[in-house]
Amino acid sequence: MTDSPLILAVPSKGRLQENAAAFFARAGLVFTQSRGARDYRGTLAGVPDVEVAFLSASEIVNQLATGAAHLGITGEDLVREQVPDADEAVELLTPLGFGHANVVVAVPQAWIDVRTMADLDEVAADLRARHGYKMRVATKYVNLTRRFFAEKGIADYRIVESLGATEGAPGAGSAELIVDITTTGATLTANALKVLDDGVMLRSEANLVASTRAPWSARAREAATAVLTRIAAEEEARATREVRAALDPSQASGLQALVQNFGLSVPYGTPQGREVVLHCRTSTVFDVVAALQQLGAHDVTVRAFDYLFRPTNALTERLLRRLG
Repeated sequence: MTDSPLILAVPSKGRLQENAAAFFARAGLVFTQSRGARDYRGTLAGVPDVEVAFLSASEIVNQLATGAAHLGITGEDLVREQVPDADEAVELLTPLGFGHANVVVAVPQAWIDVRTMADLDEVAADLRARHGYKMRVATKYVNLTRRFFAEKGIADYRIVESLGATEGAPGAGSAELIVDITTTGATLTANALKVLDDGVMLRSEANLVASTRAPWSARAREAATAVLTRIAAEEEARATREVRAALDPSQASGLQALVQNFGLSVPYGTPQGREVVLHCRTSTVFDVVAALQQLGAHDVTVRAFDYLFRPTNALTERLLRRLG
């Protein structure tokens, strides 16, 4: 194993690139390209031993699968489609909240009696019996389609690989139905298609992905720990609020019950005086405030953080656990 730096593969253009840059920037990690936007190699400002590779989403998956990149940002749909042994080759560390899309099975709206995959099996049998040919499925997602159809017990079909606008295949007569990716469903509707009730194959979004096949030198691990610690601290800050209040010490038992009921953390230990400091989930902050007020607390304040560094974080632990 060479003492290689950490290779971080990120999208090279478009909305995915913008969202990836914004995601890292929130964690204080800024991409730098010494020769400008046309430079396909870069660094992370202030973080040593990290080399950033700007690639297409599909190339990122290939780099992760072969171990040429340690970390990358790409859609789960591409990972599941392009990497047959995805669960062995990579670890999906965390979803990133952008790049949402569903891989779906869509059929013509005129098929009013076809609403489920079981109905589709009947269509396949009918096509074979009446016309002597297999039901055709147009798609770019060949491997996902085969796995999903096998799970549903559908075997009497053939795949027509789509290189263009997949949603136009039924209208053009080159396929009876499609498997494609959609965000709003508007394009499917415009082409007189509908998604089967149980036809959502995968709910995908962009993920931060780690390769288990990359050369994880001590240098690369240290750099990954630095990057993941910052990302985890920003995520923890967004999910956490600090609540401060003045509370009579005689309410200690009530405070302890509140801490247990809401799963709160007490960063400075058991309060020694009248000031209480609690950390709670952002989603429960108003319930926590109301409960404190019921105990007689006053001057309650709530504060957000930029970053919240815990002694350990789930991202680093998940990566190191996979790497052994």
